[in-house]
Amino acid sequence: QVQLIESGGGLVQAGGSLRLSCAASGRAFRMYAMGWFRQAPGKEREFVAAISWGGVITNYANSVKGRFTISRDNAKNTVYLQMNSLKPEDTAVYYCASDRISYRNYGLDREDFYDYWGQGTQVTVSS
Repeated sequence: QVQLIESGGGLVQAGGSLRLSCAASGRAFRMYAMGWFRQAPGKEREFVAAISWGGVITNYANSVKGRFTISRDNAKNTVYLQMNSLKPEDTAVYYCASDRISYRNYGLDREDFYDYWGQGTQVTVSS
């Protein structure tokens, strides 16, 4: 049973920073790409960032490029999302997800490529 547990969300003022973590268990974490997605109230879930299984390839949504950084520590089975210069429009529930196929390096922004999801962590940015 694969489990993904996010943490690190909270309330922050615009311009501030947060670091999200996602701890994985249940299968060989190092073999799978990981992604972060978010869903704001009344909107569909959208891609935020992804990192390949080896950590060499990263993808970002245009809206977060230059502000967010995804990283992973395969020894700790954890993926991180460092969020800087936060804006009110970043307010959402943030979900981490694990790729359904091992060793994939393409299409990391595709939601349908991920089969395991965390429960989500709320990020609220006040203006």
